[in-house]
Amino acid sequence: MSRVSPSPALAGEGRGEGGRTFALGLDYGTESARAVLVRVETGEVVASAVHPYRNGVIDERIPVKGGRTLGTDWALQNPDDYLSALTATIPAVLKKSHVSPDRVIGIGVDFTSCTILPARSDGTPLCAIPKFRNRPHAWVKLWKHHSAQPEAARINKIARERGEPFLARYGGAISSEWFFPKVLEILNDDPAVYAAADKIIEAQDWLVWQLTGRECRSACGAGYKAMWSKSAGFPSTDFFRALHPKMKNIVAEKINADFHAPGRRAGRLTSEWASRTGLNPGTPVGVAIIDAHAAVLGCGVARPNEMVMCMGTSTCHLLLSSRGKNVRGVCGVVEDGILPGFFAYEAGQAAVGDSFAWFVRQLSGQNSKSGEIPRLYTRLEASAAALRPGESGLVALDWWNGSRSVLMNADLSGLLVGCTLDTSPPEIYRALMESTAMGTLKIIQTFEQSNVRVRKLIAAGGLAERSSLLMQIYADVTGREISVVQGLQICAIGAAILGASSAGERGGENIQSIIDRMACRSVKSYNPKMNHHRIYSRLYAEYIRLHDYFGRENLSLMKHLKSEKVKV
Repeated sequence: MSRVSPSPALAGEGRGEGGRTFALGLDYGTESARAVLVRVETGEVVASAVHPYRNGVIDERIPVKGGRTLGTDWALQNPDDYLSALTATIPAVLKKSHVSPDRVIGIGVDFTSCTILPARSDGTPLCAIPKFRNRPHAWVKLWKHHSAQPEAARINKIARERGEPFLARYGGAISSEWFFPKVLEILNDDPAVYAAADKIIEAQDWLVWQLTGRECRSACGAGYKAMWSKSAGFPSTDFFRALHPKMKNIVAEKINADFHAPGRRAGRLTSEWASRTGLNPGTPVGVAIIDAHAAVLGCGVARPNEMVMCMGTSTCHLLLSSRGKNVRGVCGVVEDGILPGFFAYEAGQAAVGDSFAWFVRQLSGQNSKSGEIPRLYTRLEASAAALRPGESGLVALDWWNGSRSVLMNADLSGLLVGCTLDTSPPEIYRALMESTAMGTLKIIQTFEQSNVRVRKLIAAGGLAERSSLLMQIYADVTGREISVVQGLQICAIGAAILGASSAGERGGENIQSIIDRMACRSVKSYNPKMNHHRIYSRLYAEYIRLHDYFGRENLSLMKHLKSEKVKV
């Protein structure tokens, strides 16, 4: 890509001693939010702050007096936690850095997705209104809220029966994690909440709305999670009516907004939020982006056929290409979804770090002392690293939170095969690691079988940086070099890049050159050990046999087990 000269505003002329300017990146994850202040000219992170959500993930009961108990596969959040993160982290980074608000030229936002909430026309979340406070469907539904699987199944069934062309863009199936299954679940289970919602909106767009006082929705969120495309828009009113008569005009009644590409300017910071954060009123705010997609920018990827694996509780696989093709089992392909001029593909695994954490929690027990869990991770990793590939005789399926890619089925569950009375915890831990690497290899092969080349693998995120064993396993399983971009703030830096981009005349004009200046540069590489790769190739064949048996040939087995659990 050719470099574009930065505008004077972005170069920082007249904006403080030495022409130093800064962009703020706000990174909203599953458990906490992070703010980073990044120098635009060099990409140096001058300050960061993290704020854990007070209510965390709400998956047992509504956090009010006499709160309702939630069902299986629910995952909610409190939007007040998102706002508290603003007032906690932004003043903190300004104080730590001693940077004047005059030098902060833009704000960017990334957010875990698909996370949605119903709201009034003025942006008030329904869960903040007393009459709806104890109604679960009035709260934020987090990305890993999976109880809308029946609704996802209905959407897929109706779309297939009607021959809807949008379905092919999403690999042939819409996920229960996405926008419209969650919306249909609201309508089915609590029509009063649906009726009261003037807007149903992605949390990333809601946060930008709060900051700017202006609703401006992201083409990234809509393209990947809400069946929207730049060329075709949303599905027809006839399709929505076939889902549910009251959804016929959902786009006009509950969405009714313009969509803009990441990097464009969504608006400017209101006086109220300037006062609450210490920033200047009128500071440009960029259109939001999905958190994992921001990692592509933070890693400095602006070329086709380079796959970024954003690795944390789950893994999101992002790939830029000059061509747009429908790839079965891949979550989506969106024109200009991450960078202008490219088609961006998304695939993913719904449980990676989450599956390791689940196993460690079971080993530690409920009464573990403070600090025991980190030490247990360290001991498990050291013992697992001493094992040879295939030594344990174990193979696992990585579906502990359902299968996102390539089967798109939240009813699937985890599987561990080969246990004996001699099986040890480190062997199981390593098998779980290997299963996630094999899931990634299946995704890569699915792309390449559709003639979408994967030329390079880049890993980012805390999981990739902390575990050298995991990254070596990925290299050995895939038979490819893995480049790990080092820095726990990759997504936040990507958001800051969008903040800097929003500072241009309209936003978005200089994003390529901004990426060149601001992206992370520290990289550690892992090369495959070919003797290990040969062993893993044999184990991968067994993984595929299990994958197809439980995921394609006998779909009802895991689903029935889960449904029996619900009945109990």
